[in-house]
Amino acid sequence: MLRPLAREAAARGLLVLVPDWSCRQADGGAAELRASLAHARRTAAAFGGDPARLVLAGWSLGGREAIAVATHPDTPAELRPSAAVGIASQYTDPAVTTGDAPLDHLASGPSPVPIWLVHGTADEIVDVEHTRKLAAAVPTAALLELPTDHAGVVMTVYSPEARRCLPATDADTLEAGRRTAAVLAEAAGLS
Repeated sequence: MLRPLAREAAARGLLVLVPDWSCRQADGGAAELRASLAHARRTAAAFGGDPARLVLAGWSLGGREAIAVATHPDTPAELRPSAAVGIASQYTDPAVTTGDAPLDHLASGPSPVPIWLVHGTADEIVDVEHTRKLAAAVPTAALLELPTDHAGVVMTVYSPEARRCLPATDADTLEAGRRTAAVLAEAAGLS
């Protein structure tokens, strides 16, 4: 599902690693997510990336996990990314990786890393107000609202027949995804 956005981000000069994790695991996928982050740190240099400039991004449930891991006070320094991007997520439920809601621990102090947030204003899966609450709690967070839905922010459309997201072809959705990729590039320090 994230292939269209990953390709667009890679075309902007980013090394993109996309973990495949399942929230249906007994631990909610926490072990897979932590292992994916450690793997990215270990292998980034082999692919020409800089492990010290790792940006952790996630969409939907993954967005909450990315923000949680990046900002939680107990995240080990060797796993903390240099920035985090939450895409079409909500931040009031506990993250499986940290055990608490990102909004809760960010309300008690500043974020240890820069945060970027992206959300579609027509999202019917996760209301944009969830992202607005986090942006209000973290005044340094950059928020981009796009005129698209939950799938559109990652250059996809939901297909009821296929029961999954498929690559988008319409110009407006592709443009929304390009703008999300631009945020990823900005978070990574690329223009």
